[in-house]
Amino acid sequence: LNPEPLNPEPLNPETIPARVFAHARGLGEAPCWWAHDGEAWRATSWAEAGRRVEQAARAMMAFGLKPGDRVCILGFNREAWVVADIGAMAAGGVPAGIYETCSAEEIGWIVEHAEAELIFVENEALLARVQQARATLPRLRQIVLFPGEPAGEDPSVSTWEAFMQRAGEVSESAFRARLDSLAAQDPATFIYTSGTTGPPKAVMLSHENLAWTAAQAVGMAGLQPGDSTVSYLPLCHIAEQIFTIHAPATSGSQVWFARSRESLLEDLKEAQPTVFLGVPRVWEKMHEALSARLAAATGAKASLVSWAMDVARRVHAARNAGQQPGMGLALQHRLATALLFKKIKPAIGMGRARFCVSGAAPIAPEVLEFFTGLDLTVHEVYGQSEGSGPSSFNQPGRTRFGTVGQAFPGVELAIAADGEVLVKGKNVFLGYFKEPAATAETLVDGWLHSGDLGSLDEQGYLRITGRKKEILITAGGKNISPSNIEGMLKALPLISQAVLIGDRRRFVSALFTLDPEAVKRLLGGRLPEQPMQDPALVEEIQRGVDLVNSRLARVEHVRRFTILPGELSVEGGELTPTMKIKRRVVEERYAEQIEAMYA
Repeated sequence: LNPEPLNPEPLNPETIPARVFAHARGLGEAPCWWAHDGEAWRATSWAEAGRRVEQAARAMMAFGLKPGDRVCILGFNREAWVVADIGAMAAGGVPAGIYETCSAEEIGWIVEHAEAELIFVENEALLARVQQARATLPRLRQIVLFPGEPAGEDPSVSTWEAFMQRAGEVSESAFRARLDSLAAQDPATFIYTSGTTGPPKAVMLSHENLAWTAAQAVGMAGLQPGDSTVSYLPLCHIAEQIFTIHAPATSGSQVWFARSRESLLEDLKEAQPTVFLGVPRVWEKMHEALSARLAAATGAKASLVSWAMDVARRVHAARNAGQQPGMGLALQHRLATALLFKKIKPAIGMGRARFCVSGAAPIAPEVLEFFTGLDLTVHEVYGQSEGSGPSSFNQPGRTRFGTVGQAFPGVELAIAADGEVLVKGKNVFLGYFKEPAATAETLVDGWLHSGDLGSLDEQGYLRITGRKKEILITAGGKNISPSNIEGMLKALPLISQAVLIGDRRRFVSALFTLDPEAVKRLLGGRLPEQPMQDPALVEEIQRGVDLVNSRLARVEHVRRFTILPGELSVEGGELTPTMKIKRRVVEERYAEQIEAMYA
């Protein structure tokens, strides 16, 4: 292989691979990726990243990858995941990620649907699932394991190292010709939706979709090579791909790969990213832990915390409205930072954070307000895979809690006659692979029909009020959108998850799971074996439900609730990999408890 990065000038600058090679040449030995090797964090330079992507692309061409062929990737966030993804695009292929929580049957369905002949797999455990599905995968010819994993005796299973050696079979000029032939409207990646019902659809995103959206995001956030983020959410999801792959490829910023999702909080403390994307559950867990710790402060310390958080809220309220705090408030803010925030923020990994984002699901405004009191504004984003990620964004200087912001730069938003949110822009997808009818239903005259219900105010701020297909219709014929009410219930200190029940029922009820730490704080350190039989616990939950009910229309009031025995989970099948509720699964699994509330 040529040890020098490719000269990017003849290449199409409007593709993600071309941008990677441009940074490999321009940023050279500056850090690109950080990974923990068991002893310390080690950096991979941009120059080395470019070499590895080129090697992967040429190896795939040697394997026989043709323009438009799909390549599947199955595993947790790693450098190898990104190398395989960008390498496949550079070779003219179309990468398609698979959630590592998928069963063997689900993995087989996606690989066969994508017609993939090549799949990259993280480890032996995931390889075993692929092998379980092999009988249903006549097209699959090669499985490549991530670096360091042994391949065994199966000739169709290769080590990473052996596969990459094939790069020498393809000349640099042949690779350059393939890379130079990428067209803006060619499919660049498939995002398989983790739908709450039915098999997933393959969202086809073009090179223009990815490159344009990334450029707009980088401009809006002001990303630079010195910025960094932590990669931990599933890379099959477009939001994490924007933060881990496409925006860094565009801006030259750095990515720290979390050791695992369980180690995220510790990794954040060590990485201290400047940019961080969290799903609501991550922010909610931080909120629960910090609010309990701050509430335990007494005396002078409690007074300091109260004063500093009030100062920070007023500062961020001004900034979110596009204003600057007055001189007196600014002086108080500097003092509060010195006395409190410079200690608290690094302790949660946010010591350098300047751009925090919440996405993938609704988050309660109360949680966002709490973080402004810690000198952090969390900007809520709204979008979908079909829109390459963001459709609206609470941008710096234009953030309004309770909304999902104004239109993403360069995007148009509209509300249909039935209340559905419509999206138009260069972020809107090509269509669903092998699904012409679904494509025609979703893409109408260039407008993406999101499936979400919402409203736009006079300043263009969007509020999401529910899902068209998730509306509960009570026995009295009243339409209720569950997601916003569930968000309000989840904001209660004791509630970790909430599922609203009420379709074809005479009143609304709810299923709850509880936060064990919050329960122990309430009950003096104990966890009841039968929560519904603990009067103090039930009374406190009812008090919170009554508070939520006071903010709802009477028909939306939660009249009864049941506490479930454990958390809803992706592994248990009740949640999608992006933490959305699979309502049908939950209702079937807990049918007995639901019927008891209506007996």
